Amino acid sequence: MSTLQEISQFLGQLAPLHLAEAWDNVGLLVGRQQRMVASVMTCLTLTPAAVAEAVDRQAQLVVVHHPLPFRPINRITDESTTGRLLLDLAQHDIAVYSSHTAFDSAAHGINQQLAEGLGLQEIQPLIPCDRDAQGLGSGRWGTLPQPVPFVELASRLKKRLGIDHMEAVGVRDRWVHRVAIGCGSAGTLLTAARDTNCDTMILGETNFHTCLEAIALGVNLLLCGHFASERFALEWLAERLAEQFSGLSVWCSEQEADPLWQV
Repeated sequence: MSTLQEISQFLGQLAPLHLAEAWDNVGLLVGRQQRMVASVMTCLTLTPAAVAEAVDRQAQLVVVHHPLPFRPINRITDESTTGRLLLDLAQHDIAVYSSHTAFDSAAHGINQQLAEGLGLQEIQPLIPCDRDAQGLGSGRWGTLPQPVPFVELASRLKKRLGIDHMEAVGVRDRWVHRVAIGCGSAGTLLTAARDTNCDTMILGETNFHTCLEAIALGVNLLLCGHFASERFALEWLAERLAEQFSGLSVWCSEQEADPLWQV
């Protein structure tokens, strides 16, 4: 077995915490650093279903993408969902670690993985990190080996993420060559996508007015859903942890699911 501190150090090497946005809450959020850990679950978000799974399968650490807690809280009681989840985790001595936006921006993080999965070349951060611009920073952009129709890129993305549908913004019959990527809710990266002359941007979700701004800027959007744009990387992370720590039992949550569905 390994200590919680050792696992945290490895996760910090994969996704250096200094890459996180200033508003984020990352690192070891719940737990005793010298506690020995034998079982780890990764997941995108700590929901009641995910916490119940961690308890039922006796996880000792949950490596979650979205932090819990995320914002500062004044009390931990069962009057709020966050309080109930934290109480359940603490009651069963389950630690919580989150990399969130540090993992988004890491050299082998979520945006990089998605860019590589789509076959982009000459991949670079949309907004390089000031401390080290060598493959670190927010979002990604790159070029396709050959231009493809917009609908063809959409088909590739659906296949890569294992989804059946997504939303699109812009000109349907456009040809795509330079692509920007921002996992999750990344509408703030739209200007950077325009500034790098990207004709298309892939993101999880954004708001109505950002969609209108994208049309005004001449940038097509593919909105694949917040869950789909990030969840695949937690499966990758579970594999990396299992490779690094041979004594660990590691799995990616089997109970969490996209909260959105079609009627």
